[in-house]
Amino acid sequence: MAGTRVKARGESLLAERFSVFAEALLTGVWMAVASLGVVTYPAAFAAGARHLRRRIAHEGGGLRAFVADFRTALRRGWLAGLAGWAAAAAVWVDVQAARAGIPGGPLAGAVGVVALIALVVAGLRAAAVWEPGARWRTLLAHAGRRTVLDPAGSFLLVGGLAVVPLSAWFATPLAIPVLGAVAAAAVAVEERYRHR
Repeated sequence: MAGTRVKARGESLLAERFSVFAEALLTGVWMAVASLGVVTYPAAFAAGARHLRRRIAHEGGGLRAFVADFRTALRRGWLAGLAGWAAAAAVWVDVQAARAGIPGGPLAGAVGVVALIALVVAGLRAAAVWEPGARWRTLLAHAGRRTVLDPAGSFLLVGGLAVVPLSAWFATPLAIPVLGAVAAAAVAVEERYRHR
C-alpha cells in the first residue's frame, strides 16, 4: 500500500506528505508576515517556495533560512512587487472604464482581468523557481513563457489562487496559511513542468 511505504528517514509516505502539508501551512504564515511590506510579496513567495523545496528534498531549513532567503530575494524583488501593484492599478482603471459604459470598456476590462491573472500566475511560477542570485526580470520572462506553454499547470495555479478568497470567505484567518499551500502548488507545477 502506498501510504505505508517507508522512506529513508523512517516515516511512512502518508506521514511525510502530511508533514509537507503542515509545513506549507506554517510557511503561509511566514509569507503573510513577510508580505506586510506591500511590495515584498514576490520575495515572500520566493523564500516560501525555496523553503518548501528544501523541505521536500529533506534538506535543512527553518525560519532563519526563510528570513535569509527573504532578505536576498527582496534586494530586487520589491521592484517586481511594485510592478505588480502598477499592473493591478491599470486593470482597476480598465474595469472602471467598463463599468462607466465607455465604448469598448467591457472588452478592455475583460482583457485587463485576464492579463492580470496571467501576470499573477507568471509571478507565482517565477517565485517557485527563484534561487539566490537569480534576476527577477529573467525569472519573470521565462515564467511568462511557461505560463503560456503549460496551460494545465497555469490553470492549476488559478484554482489554487481561488482557494485563498474562498478560505477567507469561510473563515478569514484560513486565508493566511493557505498562501503556503499556493506556494506548494506553484513548486509542484514547476516540478511537473521540468519533468515533462
